[in-house]
Amino acid sequence: MRQTAFLAGRVLLGGYYLMGAFHHFAGVGTMAHMAAAHGVPMPEVAVVVAGILLAVAGFSLLLGIYPGVGVASVVLFLVPVTLSMHAFWADHDALMRQMDLINFGKNVALLGSSLMFLAIPRPWAYSVEQHVHLPIRAPVV
Repeated sequence: MRQTAFLAGRVLLGGYYLMGAFHHFAGVGTMAHMAAAHGVPMPEVAVVVAGILLAVAGFSLLLGIYPGVGVASVVLFLVPVTLSMHAFWADHDALMRQMDLINFGKNVALLGSSLMFLAIPRPWAYSVEQHVHLPIRAPVV
C-alpha cells in the first residue's frame, strides 16, 4: 500500500512539473514578457532554462531515475523563481500581493515536498532504477 501511495505521489508531482515544463515551452513569449516585467535578465533564455529544469525534475521523479538530479533541478528552478517572480513583499497592489503570497507559499511547499524525496532509500519501488540497475552512490554521511 505504501509503495503504491508513493508511486501515486510521484506521478502527481512529476506530472505537475512536466505540465509546468510544457507551459514554459509552449508560452515562451508570454512567460518571457512576464519575466522581463519582474526584471529577469535574458527572459527568453530564463524561461527555456526553467522549462528544462522542470522537465528534468518531472521525468526524474516520475520515473524514479536519479532523483537527486531531479531534486537539484527543482531547487535550481524554485528558489530563484519564487524570490523573483513571487516577491509579495514588494507588491503595492493588495490583490497582486495576495496572489504572490499564495504562489510563494505553494512554491515553498513544492520545494519541501521535493526535498523529502532525498530521504527515500533507493531504488524506489516501481522505478526505472529498480529495473535497469543503474549505479547508485552511497549516501554521504
